[in-house]
Amino acid sequence: MSLSKVLLQRGKITNQQLEQGQALRKSSERIEQCLSRLGFITERDYLEIYGEQLSIPLVDLSTIEIDLELLQTAPSKVVHRDRVIPIERHNGAIRVATNNPFNLYAFDELRMLMGAKIETVLATGEEISRIIKQHFGVGGQTVTDMIDSGGGVELVTGNDAENADLIEQAQEATVVKLVNEILLEAIRDRASDIHIEPFDDDLKIRYRIDGVLHATNVPPEIRRFHAAIVSRIKILANLNIAEKRLPQDGAFKIKAQNRDIDLRVSIIPTSFGNAVVMRILDKESSLLSLEQLGLMDEALEGIQTLIKQPYGIILVTGPTGSGKTTTLYASLSTIVSDSIKILTIEDPVEYNLGGIQQVQVKPHIGLTFASGLRSFLRHDPDVILVGEIRDYETAEVAINASLTGHLVFSTLHTNDAVTASTRLLDMGVEPFLVSSAVSGILAQRLVRCICKGCREEFTPDPLDVPPDFNLEHGEKIFRGKGCRECRHSGYRGRMGIYELLLINDKMREMIVQRKSAGELLIVAREHGLKLMREDGWVKVRKGITTIEEIVRVTKVDPTMAKK
Repeated sequence: MSLSKVLLQRGKITNQQLEQGQALRKSSERIEQCLSRLGFITERDYLEIYGEQLSIPLVDLSTIEIDLELLQTAPSKVVHRDRVIPIERHNGAIRVATNNPFNLYAFDELRMLMGAKIETVLATGEEISRIIKQHFGVGGQTVTDMIDSGGGVELVTGNDAENADLIEQAQEATVVKLVNEILLEAIRDRASDIHIEPFDDDLKIRYRIDGVLHATNVPPEIRRFHAAIVSRIKILANLNIAEKRLPQDGAFKIKAQNRDIDLRVSIIPTSFGNAVVMRILDKESSLLSLEQLGLMDEALEGIQTLIKQPYGIILVTGPTGSGKTTTLYASLSTIVSDSIKILTIEDPVEYNLGGIQQVQVKPHIGLTFASGLRSFLRHDPDVILVGEIRDYETAEVAINASLTGHLVFSTLHTNDAVTASTRLLDMGVEPFLVSSAVSGILAQRLVRCICKGCREEFTPDPLDVPPDFNLEHGEKIFRGKGCRECRHSGYRGRMGIYELLLINDKMREMIVQRKSAGELLIVAREHGLKLMREDGWVKVRKGITTIEEIVRVTKVDPTMAKK
């Protein structure tokens, strides 16, 4: 029976999906690969059928201990070209993992080069890529090719006479391929940032995944090509390739996995060369609802009330990368309609949202948050989103906009909700303006979620539990034991923890009197403020995250200790 008929028989695909796959199938592509590319089945679905029809076992490489000595003797070109991994010796033969059991030429080549009989097992391409990356490094074959070609992309010293050579080297096909591999690997790993960090005799590449940095294995020889990699990134971001002494910022857009992805680039000069950080912004990622972001109970009810008000300022606070912009867009998406005019000014525009006019700031031509906001007021808006209040001028215009009948959303960099008002006062905004304009302040952090594929219940050791968690005797909570889906971290995805401060009359009086954040916090607690840490403990008990994650991103507040 053909593989497509087996898939139909097992209910993996429909006749309509099969017809669509046959129509869109590429000339050199097997039908099952096309169906997988279109998202109708997974690679594992058709590998299971391969295994049954060819009597080849399907294995999980994450549970197998790879014979490292054997792997080191494997010809790297065959490994990279044909995606085959020698994993162990068995009865005088070498077991090789592949996701293409029909590539007989590769198995013959391995047999000749390694001098032993080859036995095949099946594994997914993702698992094979992970092993290759882990043991040969990201772009390992590309770096080998660059060295074999004589190192033609070595950096030349950066004076004006050599800039043409520098640009030519950065555009070499091998350098372009290497940078592409670094970008694609980060996108596959769901990374939010790529860090390229030079040291004396090393080049580290790290990806921030779910808020935590992970070192990526790269070939040691990659250090030789650091300058060429940076030059390629500068060309992509339209930056001055010859400037190595000053920080530079830029951006570029790529299309990967059928998605448009924006990358923001920041380059700083260090002792051993330019260090690069690229922020990955997926504009086509689906916007989540407030509930999906993790807002619940009082915080959810409070924010839903605030965003339905006709005027006032709603502030979202937290450090860089804490999901503030995502929360603002989730709020806007609940009120967007044909009867409301919504304008946003951002740096950069991170999501495209239908029904909203979005403006990108361009400081080099004078389009700043403040100047853009002034122009907005002549466009008859009902709701305005300001990407960030960074200075007195922006704060003043935003507050005036709210006092003239507009609902204003914005963000501030503060650690908690109560310090947002004092931060505005520190900028120079008059206390009576702050107290009149600000309706509510939502502080947030992101915590990693327990992987649903390996979540397990356990009873924690009381010594490992913070005193403010109030663990009951024998109470069980959850953790992730690690699996293939979460790369054995126990976590997959992130969710917010929140505290929502609703400004009441008593607090307005205190703001006018310039009371400290500590005094405001005491009054807010008396009026029912639920702190981020307390929201975190609720999510720990619900099995969403772990105690370690809450401890990592929050601190014990004195008012909690007293409680």
